[in-house]
Amino acid sequence: MITEDEVFRLGSREKAWNKYCGFLDLSLPEFMEIQEQLLLKQIDLVGDSPLARQFMPSKPASVAEFRETVPLTTYDDYAWALREKNEAVLALKPYCWAHTSGRGGTPKWVPYTDRAIEMFSNVGVASIILACASRKGEVNFGSGIRILTNLPPAPYMTGLLADILVPRMGARIIPPPDEYADADFETKIRAGFAIALRSGVDVLTSMSSVLLKMGERFTESSGSLKLSRGMLHPVIMWRLLTAWLRSKRERRTMLPRDLWPLKGLSCYGMDTGIYRERLKYYWGKEPFESYGATETGLIATHAWNKKYMTFVPSFCFLEFIPEEDWLKSREDKAFRPRTVLLDEVKPGHRYEVVTTNFHGMPFLRYRLGDLVRIVAMEDREAGIRLPQMSFESRADDIIDIAGFARLDEKTVWQALVNAGAAFEDWAARKEYEDSKPVLRLYIELKKAVDAGELAGRIHRELGAINRDYANLESMLGVMPLRLYLLAGGSFQRYLEEKRREGVNLAQLKPPHMNASDAIIESLRKTAPDTN
Repeated sequence: MITEDEVFRLGSREKAWNKYCGFLDLSLPEFMEIQEQLLLKQIDLVGDSPLARQFMPSKPASVAEFRETVPLTTYDDYAWALREKNEAVLALKPYCWAHTSGRGGTPKWVPYTDRAIEMFSNVGVASIILACASRKGEVNFGSGIRILTNLPPAPYMTGLLADILVPRMGARIIPPPDEYADADFETKIRAGFAIALRSGVDVLTSMSSVLLKMGERFTESSGSLKLSRGMLHPVIMWRLLTAWLRSKRERRTMLPRDLWPLKGLSCYGMDTGIYRERLKYYWGKEPFESYGATETGLIATHAWNKKYMTFVPSFCFLEFIPEEDWLKSREDKAFRPRTVLLDEVKPGHRYEVVTTNFHGMPFLRYRLGDLVRIVAMEDREAGIRLPQMSFESRADDIIDIAGFARLDEKTVWQALVNAGAAFEDWAARKEYEDSKPVLRLYIELKKAVDAGELAGRIHRELGAINRDYANLESMLGVMPLRLYLLAGGSFQRYLEEKRREGVNLAQLKPPHMNASDAIIESLRKTAPDTN
């Protein structure tokens, strides 16, 4: 059971920093020593469980033996047990089960042990401390911190984290999760900000795309703000007055940051970097990011300078597939990519992340499907002596739009068929218009059609198949689909060009998802002028 840490109840700021953020003082050899010790403990803990034995029939005696004998895995290797929540095959009885949406809407269920939940809460607390800090050692809040969130509820990982922060930090979550558990997304947002007008907010945490849209809507309507009956409260009136005076003093329109002077702004989504300056403009704080997944918990976090992310040593054993091996494994499913450890990565290089759970959780040498870039081997500005990383993209063929909707090849293909599009072939990828993400669909049609009408049909079908995609329009007012009509014969000419270049047969056909700039440029060479 998670209980309140006395460092917050007693206001022990220095102890809180050292306990939760002390990993930022580690040297790389110290980091690796912690990793090794926890991995060997994990092997001993789970090695006799039926689920683990399918990957390691005998317990490896060293890190090297573990990496040599245990194969790389994906969720499909565990799905037979975890999707049914079969606790009999696990090493420990779970404290709870979390899930994510998974591919094609099939959820991935993940068991969290008691110890894993405790460590998850520790990293969550660290992320709140660092989100609010502007310098090393700063802990500028205590018990009762007010966190405004519109995250998906438990059993999603984000909701699970919010639930365990309440007892650990004595936090107040706005809006109250138990009162709004069944409310839709937009209702929660309205309720949260209505409550926050009276209560105030210390930390705001949300998807970046949502925060941007909220900031834009607030700014557009602030000049015609009308007082409702519920706003006629002395605290709310004072908040509105001081916000108005602040905006007038700076000779600009009222912004959300005027109403809610935040201590921290915690964002997530692949597009946070794109929106960074706009988010800071609307909300008044540098966006803070952390990195993780349902299968791993939080495993990397910004420091107080909000520059790059540093890996956490105590939640998962970390390995990295070099980009060249990742590419080979995409082309040849039988190829076994090599991995390197954190003390072997090189700055400027990209890697696919591979993790092994600690604390009795089930995943061994698990391919997360994420690409990260190692930016530097240390952060000299902050005095951090550990490699610095930034999240690059999904390593698989999923297109992520605004951190809100994920589309796979099957979904797009099905939408095209359902929309009645008669096509030779197609390619889809995420692009940007005015720094905002769009889904650009390059398509070669078999007959002439009205492009606008076809785009509308495909958009509706995508929404019918993928609820999160539909929510982009209903909740954010975003229609991300952009249709680009390729000239007749574009794909055939591309194939012939690649044959002349002697390209491997398996690489002749351009990918349906996330094609490179070079491939798209080649397909567009003879595109009609109507685009």
